[in-house]
Amino acid sequence: MKNTAQPLLEEYQLGSLTLKNRVVMASLTRGRATNPGLVPSPLMAQYYAQRASAGLILSEGTWMSPKAIGFINVPGIYTQQQIEGWKLVTKAVHDKGGLIFSQLGHIGAASHPDFLGGELPAGPSAINPQTRSFTPEGFKDTLTPRELTIPEIKQTVQDYKQAAQNAKEAGFDGIEIHAIVGMLIPQFLSLATNHRTDEYGGRIENRARIVFEILDAVIEVWDSTRVAIKFSPVALSNVGIITPDHETIPMFQYILQKLNTYHLAYLHIVGPAEDLTGTPVEALQDNYFSHFRRHYTGRLMANLGFTQESGNEILKNGTADLVSFGAPFIANPDLVERFRHHLPLSAGNRDTYYSGGETGYTDYPEAPLPSHNTPGSVFH
Repeated sequence: MKNTAQPLLEEYQLGSLTLKNRVVMASLTRGRATNPGLVPSPLMAQYYAQRASAGLILSEGTWMSPKAIGFINVPGIYTQQQIEGWKLVTKAVHDKGGLIFSQLGHIGAASHPDFLGGELPAGPSAINPQTRSFTPEGFKDTLTPRELTIPEIKQTVQDYKQAAQNAKEAGFDGIEIHAIVGMLIPQFLSLATNHRTDEYGGRIENRARIVFEILDAVIEVWDSTRVAIKFSPVALSNVGIITPDHETIPMFQYILQKLNTYHLAYLHIVGPAEDLTGTPVEALQDNYFSHFRRHYTGRLMANLGFTQESGNEILKNGTADLVSFGAPFIANPDLVERFRHHLPLSAGNRDTYYSGGETGYTDYPEAPLPSHNTPGSVFH
């Protein structure tokens, strides 16, 4: 179904899945799993179902094991109780004709002893990532973690595999590996936080090894066309010491080259929020997404605070296949219909982004649709 006016509204074939449009709801941490077991609730099922008109929903970043936790009130997918909670969510989305992937995350060294029974978090090396962890007592500075042993890295890979199996049991349509800055995987990729001298450190191939071990493990559970991965290669601020370095571009060229053999659902890339001039990744300033398009032969999903206009434009020029929208989906559960009818977007209440129960979560209204009889109403 071609829509030359709005490529965002075109149907799209994602492997064996048919997306009703190319508008993807990006993962949004909302902090509503306010129970000791970090179990998804009926309220969360209602929230996701309200947004099921998206071509694809990506769940909020979800802890794939108890050791992965690093932010309050974020759900997990490592207990049977959590799986049962997610079944409510996936059924609610499917009942509304939607599709939903589970985003599996591990925060690694950026966690805090408050989440780990007083134990230090672990990362690729004993180096403080110098960020902050949102604990039950508020934000706290990260500490120097302990270095993961090789058996622990192997176990972490198996934990991803088990989480992928749990996501399948919970009724998800696929999974996305959460590898943006702040999480465990970029801590392995970065020269700042990975000083290992074994097979997981040093050369680019070694630092990227865990990415492909995780993908190989989860592809034993899911067909590769139901597996995706999300990176933010050039994050510059609010990310502690993990910022682009002189090996960032070659690192991602190596990753993209290897990913080309995996036939994934898509590669999800977050664009730069700031000017790259004067940074080690300055070469990407004017051709960011086209750089990834050039080096990656599979499907590309772009994320960069897109508007309706810029989202349609990047699809029209072929630089991306899908566009993910984050904040607009918070206050606009009917975002796709607003795009369809060129209706204004509501603004979200930032005070309730991460707390507040149903307030600022499930109480945003849909826009009244224009009547067919209204003079001047626009339909595309």
